[in-house]
Amino acid sequence: MQIDIHKRSFRKSLLLGFSLLLGIMLTLPVTAAQYKISLLTCDPGDELYSTFGHSAIRIIELESGQDLVFNYGTFDFNTSFFYVKFIRRTLDYQLSLTTTENFLREYNYFKRNVREQELNLSAEQSEKIVAFLQRNYQPENRKYRYDFFFDNCATRITDMLETVLGQSLKWNYPIETDHKTFRNLIDEYVYPLPWSDLGIDLALGAVIDREATEAEKAFLPDYLEASFGRATIIGDGPERPLVSQTNKIYDFPESTSEGINLINPYVLFWLFAILIGLLTFIGFKKKRLFKGFDIAFFSILGLLGVLFVFLWFFTAHSQTKNNWNLFWAFPAHLYIAYLLYRRPDKAILKTLLLGAMILADLALVIWILGFQSFHPSILPLLLIIILRTNFIYYNLDRFRIINKRT
Repeated sequence: MQIDIHKRSFRKSLLLGFSLLLGIMLTLPVTAAQYKISLLTCDPGDELYSTFGHSAIRIIELESGQDLVFNYGTFDFNTSFFYVKFIRRTLDYQLSLTTTENFLREYNYFKRNVREQELNLSAEQSEKIVAFLQRNYQPENRKYRYDFFFDNCATRITDMLETVLGQSLKWNYPIETDHKTFRNLIDEYVYPLPWSDLGIDLALGAVIDREATEAEKAFLPDYLEASFGRATIIGDGPERPLVSQTNKIYDFPESTSEGINLINPYVLFWLFAILIGLLTFIGFKKKRLFKGFDIAFFSILGLLGVLFVFLWFFTAHSQTKNNWNLFWAFPAHLYIAYLLYRRPDKAILKTLLLGAMILADLALVIWILGFQSFHPSILPLLLIIILRTNFIYYNLDRFRIINKRT
């Protein structure tokens, strides 16, 4: 009888212990037994194409040891009319597949840091991600129409994860955020490249001067990495971090600063403005227009305006729309240059000069009121336009030798 009591007690204890163990197993997330999946974040490089960094997905098949990288940031240089399609945003990017060793070789060569965030996924979730990427890699699926802000190597990874995990994924965006426009976000990366910074600000319109949401900021790899670090998974047990571990694959020492390069648009454009101010003063004293400068200057502004019109109306780039740089670099400036070169119709020329003067003033108003953020280095160019249009407009009749002695 005593033995039976002990047996029953033992069975109850065993049953209770098994139930507790089963409960613990059911509440713990199921670990990925077949794949290890990671987000790779690569630091920016020194060239414009690598200025914003890069993101990719690394997948290790644990049984075979196969180590691959799925990369949404590749395109085919052999595409017909490559540069035309690139400019018009009709060039397709594609998902590529390579070994991790090959992928990392470039970053090792250029001394660019690479970090890895291992994802804390269940076996089922891992298999779904692999299946998703395999479907995307099929020849009929791998190409996509690249968009710098909304469809790139980073946003594709976000879309993949949200598609696979659905409501199980929580991004946990911070309540207190930095209020940054898309242009502010770009400026964080291009400030070491002042000429590239100028070119980007000239080409992109007012559409990028709206504030980006926390989700939209993840078009940049560094911000995507931060989003992964905050995210959690729910619904299959206790809430757990999306990232289980972060590794530094490459961690090179920071390169020493080369100092300030004085050959930049800020310095050169202000020096240029000072020289034109002196030229205008000399012209006023000597009663000369020095039209050679104006012909070249307004020709460049007009050609720049033609480029802005092309990017706005004849390309698929959504970010080049509503570009109010057109107010100071207007295609009709080419006609001003033409009239200055040939014997002018003074009435038409003065009308065009007055229009150019008003448009430059409006550009300043647009800038001040925040409708579009212009690159700071164009301020001296605006002052030159206002100065020279005023000078020619008011002295065109006084300096009658515009075509003979200037």
